[in-house]
Amino acid sequence: MPQRTEQKQLTRARILDAAYRLFSRKGLGATTTLEIAKRARVSHGLIFAHFATREALVTAVVAEFSERVVVHIHDLVEAGASLREVLAAHLAGLSQHEAFYARLVTEGPSLPSMARATLIGIQSATAFHIAAAAEREMAASQIRRVPIPLLFNTWIGLVHHYLVNRDLFAPGESVLKRRGAELLDHYLGLLAP
Repeated sequence: MPQRTEQKQLTRARILDAAYRLFSRKGLGATTTLEIAKRARVSHGLIFAHFATREALVTAVVAEFSERVVVHIHDLVEAGASLREVLAAHLAGLSQHEAFYARLVTEGPSLPSMARATLIGIQSATAFHIAAAAEREMAASQIRRVPIPLLFNTWIGLVHHYLVNRDLFAPGESVLKRRGAELLDHYLGLLAP
């Protein structure tokens, strides 16, 4: 029985990986489950043996992505990292999944409701961790006092603006790798006391 369970887990992981890669390249709305099955080298019906609906598959891919991005930030905040370090880690985590995250940002309003809720959960967890680092620095007068929602929304709006317009800011390459340090410096400059 352990072999069967292990095989199911491997198949599920292949499906998630195939979906992630296709969503990153083609978009979440434009990718079909048939394409995912072909890429994962499984039958089309097997997709639905692992995920009851397409929405469940999309949600699982978004949830797996969120775990990858938020865990490192959480560890940094727990260790007392500076706001700069937390924001740099956020950019680094996003840059590893830039194509997928850019698709999430541009297709967010049309995502299935559960996947959209998962995306909002990613942003909430990120906001929580950024707020913890920022509040320490505000208390120490290292940065200006700014309402936390404004602080986070300004950061995420800046990042999303660059991702959505990456063809303008870094044609043919990663906008977060090319412009990340610049974004970070400009943003923190806005918070300077």
